[in-house]
Amino acid sequence: MQQTTVKLPMVYLVDDEEVVRDALAWLLRSRRLLSEGFPSAEAFEAMLDARPGQGEGWPDAPSCLLLDVRMPGMSGLALFERLIERGLAASLPVIFLTGHGDVPTAVAAVKRGAFDFVEKPFSDNALVDRVEQALARSAEAIAARVSRGQLASRMGDLTEREREVMNLVIQGLPNKLIADQLHISVRTVEVHRARVFEKMNVKSAVELSNLLRQPG
Repeated sequence: MQQTTVKLPMVYLVDDEEVVRDALAWLLRSRRLLSEGFPSAEAFEAMLDARPGQGEGWPDAPSCLLLDVRMPGMSGLALFERLIERGLAASLPVIFLTGHGDVPTAVAAVKRGAFDFVEKPFSDNALVDRVEQALARSAEAIAARVSRGQLASRMGDLTEREREVMNLVIQGLPNKLIADQLHISVRTVEVHRARVFEKMNVKSAVELSNLLRQPG
């Protein structure tokens, strides 16, 4: 029997100060959370670029990013904008680490979709609590992304005629009216309808309609 590999949550740390990265990594280990540190925004983005498809379909396990606002070179805010462009803001929630003077910038980032900001010096417990909440948000976003991918794959398996029948089924039309509109027999409609249900992995028109209404 094939074993399924369970991918553990990961917290990414981007801060130019090694002592800060080490302290954060120790704190996360104390709560049994894995982490990976990067000394710059550029280094983190290089990791993404090196992935197949430049990070498309990533992350595939609950993840979040602790990101310093001020760093030499690319700032944390600039990296965050790049993550938005890559479509990663939902599946990789960002928690900014800020000094007092950076709070307005961090607040603006939260309005742009960042998960939160934590002002230095921070409470260890409060920070890890927010990390765990961000990981839960990431898990939800990844599950939704996987669901959308599965739906697209199922839709791609339908023939043109099956799509036509499906569109009329979800409008609530009975087989006789579908047959009349498409100028085919009722029996042919029944066959296509059964194939649509099988390919879309549903058992009723209501279930099919609900599946297609899922937010994309």
